[in-house]
Amino acid sequence: MRTHRKKLKLRGFNNLTKSLSFNIYDICYAKSRADRKEYLAYLDEAYNSARLERILKGTAAIIGANILHISSQDYDPMGASVTILIAEGPMEPRARRAISLAHLDKSHLCAHTYPETDKTSGISTFRVDIDISTCGKISPLRALNYLIKSFDSEVVLLDYRVRGFTRNTQGKKLFIDHKIRTIQQFIAANVKKRYDRADINISQENLFHTKMVLRDFRLNNYLFGTTAKELNQGERRKVKESLKREMTEIFYAKNLLR
Repeated sequence: MRTHRKKLKLRGFNNLTKSLSFNIYDICYAKSRADRKEYLAYLDEAYNSARLERILKGTAAIIGANILHISSQDYDPMGASVTILIAEGPMEPRARRAISLAHLDKSHLCAHTYPETDKTSGISTFRVDIDISTCGKISPLRALNYLIKSFDSEVVLLDYRVRGFTRNTQGKKLFIDHKIRTIQQFIAANVKKRYDRADINISQENLFHTKMVLRDFRLNNYLFGTTAKELNQGERRKVKESLKREMTEIFYAKNLLR
């Protein structure tokens, strides 16, 4: 029989700030300049501000946050940004403005897209940055699997940190209010199965980092405007090496020797 952990009793409001950051990368090879331009335009439309807003609204629902305000913007020539201010629990309409200002620096969801291409290698890398910062009892970790599945991503970099402190009823400072060894313990098994994963954690500082790179490499999944059959053997080998190099360099955050 499962036993429920005793609820943590606090003196007042939970002042801990829990922040989860995603760097999500979609990587593709497009042979011609026209194909690269078309690929970036396709992704820019697929992940425009309206789509990002829907994803962030879904995130807010999953973590149990109340939406206070939404700001979104598409950019010319490419890119989009969405920011949503949130709070824990329902809010009276007349109190929304004051509470929005109070939560501006700590309770929010935001997403930004960054299209990029390299004409020398033909590799295009589309990056999406997502940040979830909450205060109180709600936790951004609850939205992990939803966000990973919302993007078709080759590389995922995750950072989670808990800042500040709150106090229990005896006045003792609490610098974290939940147990965590690694971000991976909150990721679904079927998601972890698809990725090679590594952790860099400083648990005594409440800092946790997990990075993941897609395990299954099928060349056709990374080609835009062409197929593997249309490339000769030398081209296939070169393209495959370029794609794997791109993913490896992002995963380790450093350039490889050529």
